[in-house]
Amino acid sequence: MNRMDPMSHTCLTFARRGADDRGSAIVIALVATVLLSSLGIGVLLLSNTEGAIASNYRAGSETLYAADAAVERVVQDLLLVPRWNDILTGSVQSSFVDATLTPTLPSNVPINLTAMTAEIQAQSDLTSPWGPNNPVWRLFAYGALKDLLSNAAIIEDSAYLAVWISDDPADGDGNPAADSNGVLTLLAQAIGITGTIRAVEVTVAKTDTTEIERGQIAQRGQEELNQRARKAAVQLPGKSLTASDMNVQTGQMVLR
Repeated sequence: MNRMDPMSHTCLTFARRGADDRGSAIVIALVATVLLSSLGIGVLLLSNTEGAIASNYRAGSETLYAADAAVERVVQDLLLVPRWNDILTGSVQSSFVDATLTPTLPSNVPINLTAMTAEIQAQSDLTSPWGPNNPVWRLFAYGALKDLLSNAAIIEDSAYLAVWISDDPADGDGNPAADSNGVLTLLAQAIGITGTIRAVEVTVAKTDTTEIERGQIAQRGQEELNQRARKAAVQLPGKSLTASDMNVQTGQMVLR
């Protein structure tokens, strides 16, 4: 009968326990690696999400300010129009107009201002309870934000602006093409480069100082025309000389 040495049995048990511990350590290391990887991926996704939220907020704010700028620009044009009925009938437009009604955004997305006007009118008809006094929206001004100022270098955003005008339905005259109370409604929309859209709707009313402000703006406008006329009369070196006369009514130079 063979007997096992107690010391040999003890060494064999320790060896088996060591092998078992090494296997457990590998499993724990793998689990820890997976957990840390998941944590890192979660932090990365959270950072990307926070960055996207901040970017969208900034784009929305810039687009909203662009819509406000469009309103300010159109108000200056309104001061130059003596009869607001001409605006409501569509015979007068803003001086801020693009060359096309189907512009393309910097993101290569085309827009159709005619279709946008029809959509705005349809939504207005669904929610307007004034019957024959329901507003009729007319496209008054439209163009890129960079064309709004003479110094386009200070504008980083490339939003596109459009402003519609309608009669005030509270005048109760039953004719949306006639202004009887000196109040108009403006709807300005700005479309950002990322497709963000912000809208501003304001009510504009004539006051006792409207005529004074109109005269001041008209004077500034005439001064600008005179400056352009004087610049146009200057010939560049190397160009053939031409004779021009100034039209005293329009301030423009007319070639003989």
